[in-house]
Amino acid sequence: MANVLPEARLLRIFACVVRHQGFAPAQQELNLSTSAISTYMSQLEALVGVVLCHRGRGGFALTPKGEEFHQEALRVLAELDGFERYAAGMRGDLRGSLKVGVLDATISDPMLPLPAIVGEFAREHPAVQLHLNVQSPYDLQLSVLGNRLDVAIGAFQLRMNGLVYQPLYREQHWLYCSDAHPLFGDTRIAPEAIGQQRMVSRSYWSQTELARHGFKRSEAAVDSMEGQLILILSGAYIGFLPEHFAKTWVDAGRLRALLPASFGYQAPFSVVLRRGRAKEPLVQKFRDALKRHVASADTDAFMHD
Repeated sequence: MANVLPEARLLRIFACVVRHQGFAPAQQELNLSTSAISTYMSQLEALVGVVLCHRGRGGFALTPKGEEFHQEALRVLAELDGFERYAAGMRGDLRGSLKVGVLDATISDPMLPLPAIVGEFAREHPAVQLHLNVQSPYDLQLSVLGNRLDVAIGAFQLRMNGLVYQPLYREQHWLYCSDAHPLFGDTRIAPEAIGQQRMVSRSYWSQTELARHGFKRSEAAVDSMEGQLILILSGAYIGFLPEHFAKTWVDAGRLRALLPASFGYQAPFSVVLRRGRAKEPLVQKFRDALKRHVASADTDAFMHD
């Protein structure tokens, strides 16, 4: 019987091409010429017996069969990566790659000292290649579920089946306006006046989430804290920011928290894993580093999947 199982290398090239949406964009990551990539892709298609993608003047696109094959290739590659990490861990030789995802604007968070965590992990496991990705809460969870990330850190209001959420700490948020906003110099703001202001929210907030923070609607939406800060600093909007992220601007007299007694909330941060992966050596070592550096982490939760 003819061998129809593609080599892992062909699958990795295919996955990279799909991720970059074309041969030319994938050149740098693969360190291959477009002609070499084309040759490998032709070999893969000949092996599986179907056309996986269209390429040419019309641009890159997966065929319906290619879509199905891509999903299965990602699953197989994730299983292979997990097995390689497991085998390396058995002999005490941690190698391979660890893909970590995190929300944006965490660099200023004293509760999550990522530079120290990453630095410790890199020194203890120099043969491990670390990939750090910044994504929205929804995308972080999808990436962990699809094995595109091994672990993610963030605040997740809506949780997905198949994932394990282990509590870390709570991040304080306040409602801010800038020195360019009419409310900045008002010392006697009525709570009802806040609801009449133009408000910027997160694009991933539901109407229920918006109402929970005291607003019926928003006039703008952003995908990142940096985008939120820009719109607030414009003076056209008010909006919520993490206290640590706003601190520099507050200290400089550019931002002011509005009615902290009435408007504020704490976002519960968690580390997220795909169910069944907690005991993989690299994942476990990274969780150990987190536990050592995040003082309020729930130790019991870290011990169980």
